[in-house]
Amino acid sequence: MENNNVTIPKTSTAFAALFRADVATQLSNRRSVIITLLVPVMILISWKDVSDKLGGAYVLSTAIGIGLMSIGLMGYSIAVSRDRDKGIFQRLRVAPVPTWAIMVSRLGIQLVMIMILTLAIFIVGFQVDKVTLPISGYALAFFTAFLGGAVYLSLGQLIVGLVKNPETVNATTRLVYFLFIMVGMFGELGLLGQYIKHGIRWSPYGSVKMMIAASMNPTAWNSDATIAVLLSLGYIVVFAGIGINKFKWSNK
Repeated sequence: MENNNVTIPKTSTAFAALFRADVATQLSNRRSVIITLLVPVMILISWKDVSDKLGGAYVLSTAIGIGLMSIGLMGYSIAVSRDRDKGIFQRLRVAPVPTWAIMVSRLGIQLVMIMILTLAIFIVGFQVDKVTLPISGYALAFFTAFLGGAVYLSLGQLIVGLVKNPETVNATTRLVYFLFIMVGMFGELGLLGQYIKHGIRWSPYGSVKMMIAASMNPTAWNSDATIAVLLSLGYIVVFAGIGINKFKWSNK
């Protein structure tokens, strides 16, 4: 009698293969990766004089925050929407790999990008702006950068969960990205009025920036920074919860 048993690979083996494929895809899109890293680095370099007036933590946290937005919105959400439209997720779902591993692999790539971005900002900040942090500041800033990245990744998940059309996702993420940067940067300086300034402070943009800036000088950590962390966790739960619940693996 013919043996029709099919050997199912271990979850770890399937996940490793999936992660390698996602890494190869990311490397094939080197141009978008370079742009994602280049924009915050260029802002950091152009703001060399600003660091002398507002402090190194302000400039570094702004550059990291903008980079995290690029990764979560311009990188993650657009890539997921594009692959969903091409039917890649549908094909992966019939492969011998758990559904959760598909998304964890994608998120893992973005976490690597966050680490590279943060390292690049610290190196350029030291070499160009001469900004140095205590060891504890670097360590805590890495943690808050990952937490801030999770805020924008969950926001990206919310967008692809609520919007199916890839062109609409592209337009929506670019609009949100533009509003966060323009309203956030000008609003926190009080140029748009005190009400906007206060609102921006506790928005995803302001909360992420505040906790990253505070983490760079742990001895000056205050209650506002703690509230920013709690708000960021709340944003992650709400955005990711809705985004995952509404997410469809196919546009059909």
